[in-house]
Amino acid sequence: MFRNQYDTDVTTWSPAGRLFQVEYAMEAVKQGSAAIGLRSKSHVVLACVNKANSELSSHQKKIFKVDDHIGVAIAGLTADGRVLSRYMRSECINYNYTYESPLPVGRLVVQLADKAQVCTQRSWKRPYGVGLLVGGLDESGAHLYYNCPSGNYFEYQAFAIGSRSQAAKTYLERRFESFTDSTREDLIKDALIATRETLQGEKLRSSICTVAVMGVGEPFHILDQDTVQKLIDAFEIVGQDEGPAAEPDAAVPAEQAAAGEGAGADTGSAPETDVAPMDI
Repeated sequence: MFRNQYDTDVTTWSPAGRLFQVEYAMEAVKQGSAAIGLRSKSHVVLACVNKANSELSSHQKKIFKVDDHIGVAIAGLTADGRVLSRYMRSECINYNYTYESPLPVGRLVVQLADKAQVCTQRSWKRPYGVGLLVGGLDESGAHLYYNCPSGNYFEYQAFAIGSRSQAAKTYLERRFESFTDSTREDLIKDALIATRETLQGEKLRSSICTVAVMGVGEPFHILDQDTVQKLIDAFEIVGQDEGPAAEPDAAVPAEQAAAGEGAGADTGSAPETDVAPMDI
């Protein structure tokens, strides 16, 4: 992606008014595995895809606890994300020690954005190559922010970052109006379906995804693999029940449709198992 002589320094402007090094950092976020965030009035759910570099290695942790009321999901360079999450954790501890109250989410996000912006204005530094979805709850309710390597930050109802995140964004854009009044279980279901959209045909399993939840009266915590797998199985069973039922009803009377479903349960259920979970 070498452009020209204007991309050798983060402080050098191109004639078109662009900082290529900052754009390269934003490109690093797009290369990372997907991370997804959703919020309702009372809950925030973060989810991410765990991709190992090799079959012999474990995956990198991509969701971090900052405080009981704040968590973060990252996409991009995990080492940069780990350093920034440690900084956020330190800020929360210092604020709590000084004021004896939790740090508001919006204030922490502004501090994080200011830290990222400094790296775009110093020739001896490089921009952080990581995007962060910061979810949290405070006195004003649930919040979900996206922090960009450029130093910009945006608040969202739901958002996805990382590779193949456009498929997840398309799903979230169709559903976001219902997220405000969604229950905890509905938010987790939508997060898992959005995560499945980024896999492009690969079967969603608890071993390749991580889900974290926080809410009113529920501190931030990461769901264990058994719980996530049970939720995935439950949602895929719903998809299988709804998928085959719609086609016979459109072509034949209700009695014949019921008979066709009974026969399919005996003979045709095995081939549909791998196909139905990808149908939304």
